[in-house]
This record gives sequence, C-alpha cells and structure tokens, in this order.
Amino acid sequence: MEQKIAQSVYDFRNLRGDGYIYVDKTALLYPLLTRGSDSFFFISRPRRFGKSLMLSTLKYIFQGKRELFKGLAIDKMDYDWAEYPVLHFNFATMKVETLALFEQQFVERVSRTIEAAGGTYNPAVTPDTNFADAIRFLAQERGKPVVLLIDEYDAPVGAALSDPAKATAIRATLSSFYGEIKNNAADVRFMMMTGVTRFTQLSVFSALNNLNDLTMDSRYATLLGYTEEELEANFSPSLHAHADIMGLPYEDYRAELRRWYNGYRFSPDSETRVYNPVAIAKTLGPKRKTFAPTWSKTGTPSALINYLSERELTETDYDNVENISEDDLDICRLEAILPVSILYQSGYLTIKDYSEWGFTLGVPNEEVRRGLALLLAQYATKGFAVDYHGSLCTLLGKCDFQGFFAKLKALYAHLTYGSTEIRVHESSYLRPLYALLASHPALRVIAEDTQAKGRADLVVESQRNVFIFELKVDKSAAEAIAQIKETDYAEPYRALGKPIHLIGLNFKSETHSLDDALVESI
Repeated sequence: MEQKIAQSVYDFRNLRGDGYIYVDKTALLYPLLTRGSDSFFFISRPRRFGKSLMLSTLKYIFQGKRELFKGLAIDKMDYDWAEYPVLHFNFATMKVETLALFEQQFVERVSRTIEAAGGTYNPAVTPDTNFADAIRFLAQERGKPVVLLIDEYDAPVGAALSDPAKATAIRATLSSFYGEIKNNAADVRFMMMTGVTRFTQLSVFSALNNLNDLTMDSRYATLLGYTEEELEANFSPSLHAHADIMGLPYEDYRAELRRWYNGYRFSPDSETRVYNPVAIAKTLGPKRKTFAPTWSKTGTPSALINYLSERELTETDYDNVENISEDDLDICRLEAILPVSILYQSGYLTIKDYSEWGFTLGVPNEEVRRGLALLLAQYATKGFAVDYHGSLCTLLGKCDFQGFFAKLKALYAHLTYGSTEIRVHESSYLRPLYALLASHPALRVIAEDTQAKGRADLVVESQRNVFIFELKVDKSAAEAIAQIKETDYAEPYRALGKPIHLIGLNFKSETHSLDDALVESI
C-alpha cells in the first residue's frame, strides 16, 4: 500500500503526524549528537535538498520529543532524550533589494526566533548583542546549554552576489552575528549550520576553529538526499505504480528514473550518488506519464542569473569540467568568484571524479541538464531567449529548415559579444545554440561530440530525426557540411535508422552575424 508523499512539508512533527513517508536519517545524526563538546557542525548542500527538514528533526530531538521518533533508528539507540533550549534561525527568502530592507528583515528574523525560544529581544541593541544575551539567558534560566540551528546562513549574501558592495556589507553584519557563537561557546550544547555556499570570510569559519565541516565528509555524503537503497525501501509501491502508469518494465523505469534524477555526489572519497528529495516527491506524487523537470522549477535562481550576466562563461557545456581544486569551489572573495563555483554550489554541477589533479565536475542528471541549458540560454541571450526558445526548437523538430534558419539569424542579430571583441571564436556562437536546444524536453543534445575522426560541434536527436551541426567563422556553410562528410560525423548515428540532416552554419566576424546556412539530408 502506498504511503503519502510530502511535496512541501518541512516540519518533522507535521510530517510524522500526518503519516507522510520519512526516509530515516537518524542513524547518521546519532554520532553527531553524541560528540560531546566537539559539536559545532556545518554542511553545505544545494537548495531543496532536505536541509530544513534535517534541522527540524534535530530540533525535536533536542526538545526531547521521543514519541515522534517511535520506530526510527535513534529510538533504538542509547540517546538520553534530554530537553535543551533551542534557537532555530532561518535566513532563507530574505529581501535584499536595499541594505535597509535587509537590516529590517534581519532584526525581525532574529527577534522572532529569540522570542519563540522564550527570550526577550531588546530593540535598543544590535541583533548580535541580542543573540549573545539570549544564549546566556536561556542557558542560565533552563540550566542546560543552548542548541543552535541555523538554516540557510548564507542566503542573504547569495541573493546579493550581483552587487559585491552590498554583499560585502551584508556579510559584515552576519559575521558579527555569527562571531557571538565562539564568544558564548561554553553555553552551547550543539550547533548545526546549513547553507548553499561556503563563504570562508564569514567569521564563523575563522572564529570557530573547532567547526566540523561535513560538506565533503564521506561519512555524511548521504545525510541529505536519497540513495538507491533508501528509494527502494521507502517508495517501492509508488515506484511500481508509476512504472505501470508509464508503461515501462520496472528495471527500465528505474534506469530512466536514475538518469533523470540521480547523480549527486558530495564527497571525493565516496562514489555513492543520491537523488534530490524534491525531485522524487514531485515525480512520485503526481505520477505523470513522462518524466519532467521538477527541482529546477521549484524556484527561479535570479541571483545566479544576475551574477552570471556580469561574467564570461568559458564552457560550451558543463558535462566534463576538469582540474578544479577544492579552493576553486570555496568562496573567499566575493568579487572574484568563478562561475563554475557558483554552478557547483547551486546544484547545477556535482562531483563526477576526483584525482591528484583535482575534481572533475559535471551535470548530475537529465533534469538538471535541461534546467542548466535554459539558465545558460537566458544568460547568453540576455533574457530574450523566451521569444525564440519554443519556436526555434519546434521548427527544427519539424524539419522546417527555412523557418529555422530565419529564426536563427534573427536570434544572432540580437546577441552582443562586447565592443572590444574584434573576432569571436566559434564556441561563442555555439554556446547559445546549444543552450536553447538542450533545454527543450523533446531534444537530446551533445555538444562537441568526440568521435574517432574528430569532434562534431553539435548533435541533436529528436524522436524522428538526427541533426549534425558544424559551425564556421568567415568561411562558408558548404565548407562546414564538407567537414561533416569528410570526417563522417554521421556514422555513429546511422544505426538509429532515422533521417540524418547535416547543417552548416557560417558566421561573419565583422558583424558577428549568421550569414550563411545550408542543410543536406541523408
């Protein structure tokens, strides 16, 4: 019998009380709860990965609500279930349009949390002073040290990344606030801080020299997210029901589910990959007849778009980004953040491999690949991609090449490449085309398809056709098609039994425009 699957419940008590599935992570939490004085933890994960639910779970453990944990792993362990005062902060979704608005909302969040825990907020002093006073007061009044749970500690800074001066000012306010944790460490029983990004210049990282960073710790690589085993153990009836609805044999269904939603790896020392919890909930809840993007539709990463709009992207696609150091993935200087770091922290990239040369990053799965492609299309076309996206892909899918080329010429006429660029490399022309086509659910796209005789610029496969693109600059479309034939880029796709269309595009460097386009079908 199928249990209820929660799609938007992040409170542990409500989840358990209303009979929703809870994937039991308490066995992983137990060692953290029993570390004694060495109990200051931080973990970074992408948005919508279960961080809020984990903190809610910890809250009820430290409030001694054992009845909520009946049947779970921790209920069978020798945990003492003592009750502690808990300060549970959540800094997600704060408005940062102006510093004044941020400061107002910050005061509201801090005061609300302190008062909910039984303390009093004094508006005559700063939030950090109130924070310190609350820790000392609650510890003294209750006779027990305080538990600190801080959700999305970095959200206000992340939301302001497109304005480094504002982000720096917000970071300074948060640094003063978090600095009080060390000043009052003797009155703190446990701390868990979560976020999307690791900003090392926030004072919590420099001040708390005993902070345990779990982000890449192999022991906690599966603390957030679902493993294959957890998925089968908790969702088996729903998985089988969805396979039947989709008309797929169960093993084929699981393989497609894995391709679409699995793939996140969080430790260089563990090859275990996990599913995004919200993707599973929003797939197994409605049980549609086709797989579709879920996680990427749960929020518009406007801060990420704004940040990327001010930077140059050097990759055509992000399936194999090599030689990335751990320092590259850290964020020290707000004015010098690598785009690949932001994409990794945001969940659009994950660890694919690790060696002495560093990390290899890539897109975790199919749904994220499409979300990233659309995001990059918005970046590459400065927001007007919406006028071209659907119609451009539809024209190609219908083999209306005259209409496709006309739309493509109009698209490139809108693009800008910078007034100082005399010559634009063909990859700069390839990037927006790849992004637009790869984001469409009816198309499977491979950029720079490496083959025995060379590398095809772009291969696009639809249900009925294969399209092979070659791009040139200051040459001709005929030369592009000649190269496709000479290197026989079509050979790996002949066995599909679909019509294959060779498409040559040539761009004029003087005007940065598409001036020649040909197609030849075989």
